[in-house]
Amino acid sequence: MNSVYRNTLLALAGLGALAFPISLFSTAWGWGVFAAGLVAILFWHTRHLARLHRWLANPLPGNVPEGQGIWDEVLAALHRLERDAARREEGLADALARMRRAVQALPDGVVLLDSANRIEWCNLTAETQLQLDGRADLGQNIGNLVREPEFVEYLEAAQEGSVRITREQGVALSLQLIPFGQEQKLLLSRDVTQTERVDMMRRDFVANVSHELRTPLTVLVGFLETVRELKLDPQRQRDYLGMMQEQAARMQRIIEDLLTLSALDGAPPASSDKRVAVQPLLERLKSDAEALSNGKHTIRAQIETPNDLLGVEAELASAFGNLVSNAIRYTPAGGTVTLAWREGPDGARFSVEDTGIGIDAEHIPRLTERFYRVDRSRSRETGGTGLGLAIAKRALARHEATLEIQSEPGRGSRFSARFPVRRLSPAMPAEASPR
Repeated sequence: MNSVYRNTLLALAGLGALAFPISLFSTAWGWGVFAAGLVAILFWHTRHLARLHRWLANPLPGNVPEGQGIWDEVLAALHRLERDAARREEGLADALARMRRAVQALPDGVVLLDSANRIEWCNLTAETQLQLDGRADLGQNIGNLVREPEFVEYLEAAQEGSVRITREQGVALSLQLIPFGQEQKLLLSRDVTQTERVDMMRRDFVANVSHELRTPLTVLVGFLETVRELKLDPQRQRDYLGMMQEQAARMQRIIEDLLTLSALDGAPPASSDKRVAVQPLLERLKSDAEALSNGKHTIRAQIETPNDLLGVEAELASAFGNLVSNAIRYTPAGGTVTLAWREGPDGARFSVEDTGIGIDAEHIPRLTERFYRVDRSRSRETGGTGLGLAIAKRALARHEATLEIQSEPGRGSRFSARFPVRRLSPAMPAEASPR
């Protein structure tokens, strides 16, 4: 039996046991005592009911009224229920807070929408990408705030898949609606600007490689057909074979440069355990420049108290050599090419300065892209593959160095490689240098 019924029956039984002996002497007095007891019991219950009613009208946490007797048991159970509910609510609030912190950490934007596409919540990434205000825009229709026609059409049609929109400054976003719960939706936004740029670079790279290899291959196939189909005198055959060899050598250089780029891409920083003697390296570069120039240019070298570099000599020689060979190729006969090494408190700088044709400012940001050429026809005449600066930039990056380019059309260019102090080490005496 329920304790409330049991205790109430016991109270009535006790009251009857008290009133019965009195009724033996006086029935009126017996019923009077019984009635007074019932009134007292009713008043006691009414008093506790009134206290419970007041609390239910304003159920403040932790303020459940106390009672006596059976009401103590009932109100204590209510207090336990309230305490358990508070714990569950606290747990849910904590879980919700953790969920929101996790969503805030996502690199993608997340917007919670109701059945009418009104904003219920959004993370900071969505605020930035979609230019929303996480507080002021609550309850606003997302279609009134993100007004790109493609998105509005996608939102109204509730299509599957995703839609791409372009925001300010050329930022490309991919938006996707995901239904969940009771007619609620998640709007996910992802910045695909870099992905699209990489895809475009990949397509351009494949197209450029195909184009660069197609020209020498076409020449080779043409000469092979000519040699096979026509009876040529020995001198003409030698001429054709020589041109075929040139084109084959060009393809070989392109492939070797591509392999070099592939090895450099994503490679970790170069080791700091190996020492590269700067003075001998610059002297070799000057000799190579004079040989490549064949007396057509004035080659100068300015070396200021060189330290040694820490890194891989072959990669540094390749990077520096590409800068030097570019300067020779794009400087008309009679011009000057200056190789310089300067040091300061912030590190060291190797620069190659020429008095050549110069470069328009619009081309400078793209010079280190694969196969990018300011003048394609002139580049092929000079024998370049279009990969030299790309290789130089990546080789220098492996040594924590940056490539800086300054140029002015008609007045020449200066390419500089800047090395941080941590990549420098005091030069060893010539006799102590490792062999």
